[in-house]
Amino acid sequence: MAFMAYRKFRMYFMEHWVKIVVGFTIIILIILSIWGMMSLESFYRNLTIAQMPISILLAGLNAGIFVFMYMIFLQGGFSKIKQTTVKGQNVNIHWEDVIGMEEAKQEALEVVELIKDRTKLLKIGGKILRGLLMVGPPGCGKTYLAKAIATEAGIPFISMSGSEFTEIFVGVGASRVRKLFKKARTLAYGYGACIIFIDELDAIGRQRTFSFMGGGQETNSTQNQLLVEMDGLQEKDYNVIIIGATNAAEGVLDEALLRPGRFDRKIYIDRPNLQEREKVFEYYLKKIKYDSNIDIGRLARQAVHKSPAEIENMIKESALIATRNKKESVGYKELSEAMERIDMGLKHRKQMTKEEREMVAFHETGHLVVMYIFHPTDDVFKASIISRKEALGVVHAQPREEIYTHNKERILADIKVKLGGYVAEKMRFGTTSDGVASDFQGAMWFAHNMVWRIGMSDAGYVGDYTVIPKTQLSESLKEKLNVETDKIMQSCLKDIETLLKKEWAIVERFAKELLEKEELEYDDIEAIFREYGKSHNFKKPE
Repeated sequence: MAFMAYRKFRMYFMEHWVKIVVGFTIIILIILSIWGMMSLESFYRNLTIAQMPISILLAGLNAGIFVFMYMIFLQGGFSKIKQTTVKGQNVNIHWEDVIGMEEAKQEALEVVELIKDRTKLLKIGGKILRGLLMVGPPGCGKTYLAKAIATEAGIPFISMSGSEFTEIFVGVGASRVRKLFKKARTLAYGYGACIIFIDELDAIGRQRTFSFMGGGQETNSTQNQLLVEMDGLQEKDYNVIIIGATNAAEGVLDEALLRPGRFDRKIYIDRPNLQEREKVFEYYLKKIKYDSNIDIGRLARQAVHKSPAEIENMIKESALIATRNKKESVGYKELSEAMERIDMGLKHRKQMTKEEREMVAFHETGHLVVMYIFHPTDDVFKASIISRKEALGVVHAQPREEIYTHNKERILADIKVKLGGYVAEKMRFGTTSDGVASDFQGAMWFAHNMVWRIGMSDAGYVGDYTVIPKTQLSESLKEKLNVETDKIMQSCLKDIETLLKKEWAIVERFAKELLEKEELEYDDIEAIFREYGKSHNFKKPE
């Protein structure tokens, strides 16, 4: 304890020795001045006291000019950094606060153990961990996990963003990197270790470009300095751990950053699965007043592929909605509305003619019926004919579970759902509207990729033809590929027409309900389909 106290005192002196020396000098000068004043005759003493305010003012002005010039020219004024330094115990984010990333937590726990028990690792000839790279989508808890590591290890935590190193002045970024590592080494000396957290690492860590015109020179010099500093940590016994975080693909970063000895370990942080989402909902719902009858499992299923940050935002938004509606607690209705508001945008009712409302109702019904009966993985959670953003109506669907690949059946179902609105309009009114434009665009994109990129045409064309320059593809081959794309579109249209003709009673029922209620929830939709004896395992018509 005494040794650590001595190291902290020495660290404090190393950081603030200029202030200590200046303060001590000022005290000595004041004592000497008072002693000198007492030895003067009363006339000279009064004269000196009368001139003192002007002398102090001039001295202050000269000191201000000197300090300004010193900071700009000798202390690299432009290169000063505003890093946030927090002691580990003051970060106050513990393992139990980190939810929705169980696998990442286990890997991070090993990092904490290595920081806490370095002696054990060194005994068997291992090396101290120097760099840790966190990769994953935004809002999944990379910063949160880094803070938890600092808390559990009980060491100082310096947080910066990669963009803070970037300037138009050449050399400024490199200077900031040097200052950052100097600060970290000092803290590591006093506290045994220190964590540097660099968010958005790709801002300075992208693959370097070399050009005789000097393009990218500032970013290159900043990254070069970062590499040098990380290598310097190997030469001296400074327990400085660098944690980088990025949303970009790992291939975007320069290979020199990723080699062993720099970012020694990578932690991949993905969006939470179903069980993890339930825990996230439970954690954030505890922070508000909510209806105890809420089915958290259902919320988790509805929030497939949502990040913890998105779930937190949804719960905060639901609390605002409940307050606006003068309710004392948040219910499922408010949570559902918050999710829809975030995913689909705010509602805004347009003054449409009767014919337009009917066309929108049948259009959305076409999507709904095709989705429910044909789609192998997705559920319809809401159907609405209230405008949101540019859309006059919407069918909100989500996968029933996490699915990371699309097989042929799922892609065909996506195409059919896109075309369902067009077919329903045409069958009911004998004409269609320009509301099908975005549907056609999406359907054609799926069909085109099936043939041109992923080998799903019935004609047996295998390969990604988009990588071949179009000038090197024969016109006959392009024509054949486009014919296959059109065949997929026509086949899907035929299946939809057969389905909707057979189930036209259901289509009219849903259109009627939408015109009366404007919105239908998941339970309403399920009840109507059960009324007609339909379920998700309905096979496509022969």
